Amino acid sequence: MHVLFIARYYYPEKAAAAVCVGETAQRLLHYGHQVTVLTTVPSYPTGHVPRRYRGHILQTEIIEGVRVIRTWSYASPNTGFFKRILSYLSFGCLTAMIGSAALGSPDIIIVESPPLFTVLAAHLLSWRKRCPYIFWVADLWPESAVQLGALHNPLLIKFATWLEWQTYQRARLVWAVTEGMRDTLIQRGVPASKVFLLHNGVDTERFRPQSQSEARQLLGWDNAFIILYAGTHGLTHGLHTILDAAAETSKQADIRYVLIGDGAEKAQLVAEAQRRQLHNIHFLDPLPHEQMPTILAAADVCLAHTRNLPLLSAMLPIKMYEAMACGRPLLLAVNGEARRIAEQEAQAAIYSEPENASALAQTVLYLQTHPDIVKQLGQHGHSYIQQHFNYDLLTATLHARLQRIIPHPAGKWTRAIGSQYQE
Repeated sequence: MHVLFIARYYYPEKAAAAVCVGETAQRLLHYGHQVTVLTTVPSYPTGHVPRRYRGHILQTEIIEGVRVIRTWSYASPNTGFFKRILSYLSFGCLTAMIGSAALGSPDIIIVESPPLFTVLAAHLLSWRKRCPYIFWVADLWPESAVQLGALHNPLLIKFATWLEWQTYQRARLVWAVTEGMRDTLIQRGVPASKVFLLHNGVDTERFRPQSQSEARQLLGWDNAFIILYAGTHGLTHGLHTILDAAAETSKQADIRYVLIGDGAEKAQLVAEAQRRQLHNIHFLDPLPHEQMPTILAAADVCLAHTRNLPLLSAMLPIKMYEAMACGRPLLLAVNGEARRIAEQEAQAAIYSEPENASALAQTVLYLQTHPDIVKQLGQHGHSYIQQHFNYDLLTATLHARLQRIIPHPAGKWTRAIGSQYQE
């Protein structure tokens, strides 16, 4: 069948959302599906659009066999709430109108949220193309934005809440990426028969154990005990706690904290670390996703951290899967489902209370002095990920689900735009 993804983020962007869509889209090709991604020009998180994508209302390219249609939208850095909302709305409102003719006739639409306003395009294209859509929920927005204090405007909250509920009602299926989100949606009144659970995962071919010494040699890193945080520096992550933990362990000259990525909080974090003269913490720019297996291999311990909020107990960070797949132990400062999976089921993590700097510092010191535990945690994580969060297995489940929705696709895709593939 012809599967259309509508996603605000896609390769070559480094955001976790782009990776999740890309890994899934590429694997669906293996089942004979034609796959299109309707997205916009890459600009996350800086708002800077690469030269090759500038000056076009509509662009089409093929990335790893997936047809990618990019439409213009307002590009904004991932800072400043008003500009981000304007960027999200411009994509949600314009992409369906700009890209509709180029799409052909999809059999099914999969629309990813957040950002929630992407569903505006799904509503319009589902009606225009006369095909159902699946609502892929990776965050319970706008509730999360309200709890984090990022969304205050009562009219915008009311509109977003209405749009969210309308999307649940009209979707053929609602795809939740964590058990917590699934259960919350059912409790809110979304029919249980409509909601299905399918976790995000990891490419276990690329993310696998590697030699730490070789990785450090490639990166030019020394033999310090390295705590690695790789991911978004945003409102949900509570990374100021890492600075406090770094201060508490500053007398341990061989302990180093390395933070890789970008986000709304990064400039403030860097400035605070400089003001406090925290020489044992280092900030690096975002790196291509292809380099992350080497980065993870070079670390001694990988850190996943969030703020201590009830809503975030349903969070399953992608960085957790990738670290486990690479055989790296987790220092897990995340509550709820992530703790149950990584610490209790996989036995691949040591738990530390979120936003508790003293607990984090003590856990770092414990891991530094127990290399046998570090090695054991890494081995357990690698084995668990292979069995439960391999993207090949997860995409096979999605393929089976799609077959049940549309067992006999019309095949309009090949007739409409198949010639473009031949070209």
